Amino acid sequence: MCLALIAYRAHPRYPLVLAANRDEFHARPAQALHWWKDGVRMLAGRDLQAGGSWLGLDGAGRIALVTNYRDPSLPRPEGTSRGSLIGEFLGGQQDAAGFVRAIASRATQFSGFNLLAMDQEGFGYVTSHPEPEARMLLPGVYGLSNKQLDTPWPKLLRARERFARELAGDYPQPEALMRMLSDRSIASDKELPDTGIGLEWERLLSSAFIVSDGYGTRCSTVVLIGSDGIVTVEERSHAPDGGVSIRVRMAFQI
Repeated sequence: MCLALIAYRAHPRYPLVLAANRDEFHARPAQALHWWKDGVRMLAGRDLQAGGSWLGLDGAGRIALVTNYRDPSLPRPEGTSRGSLIGEFLGGQQDAAGFVRAIASRATQFSGFNLLAMDQEGFGYVTSHPEPEARMLLPGVYGLSNKQLDTPWPKLLRARERFARELAGDYPQPEALMRMLSDRSIASDKELPDTGIGLEWERLLSSAFIVSDGYGTRCSTVVLIGSDGIVTVEERSHAPDGGVSIRVRMAFQI
């Protein structure tokens, strides 16, 4: 994932509201949201190049997502893909607290990443840089892109403001959250961070929804977990021009 907004125990009707965009090269093959039948039983998209995922949840309402940590100067160790962390959590027996602590202890095995993992007991966060760190999150509203949690990049600040407005209603609407995720506004040059990728790329990546021939927002995902135990998940896959190519919507009881 490259932009995620999370309301954790911050809404009276929904213990979790999540809205996220995955950005990736269009040439990298992927499968849309589905229940995996081989290996880990989870609802997730699948990266067909490395075999992992970027966001997934299981039938008990546990959820995990991962973003890359943007810094081209960092080493890229050979080994297991960071996308494998989704299935490792959802297919394992550790609770979220134990899992993020364990991943922090071996974070250097992976390319730079951020990971969120939630279960019924808590919501854990781990980042691999600048030093591996794991912590549990208090109830609240959070934003994550490609730096540490809540790093105030322009697109994250804009999205959090709109996200907060949606949370003010009794029933956050998936359609409204999808509109929030579709924001193509480019930040002004003075607002841009300098992450070592050059001004042209900083401009392109400054919008919540990225459109270009080679790289862009590949899918948008909304997850609502209600206090009644009903989980609603909607995902829209996008073509290089930004149009919707696949829509998937599922609901189940936990």
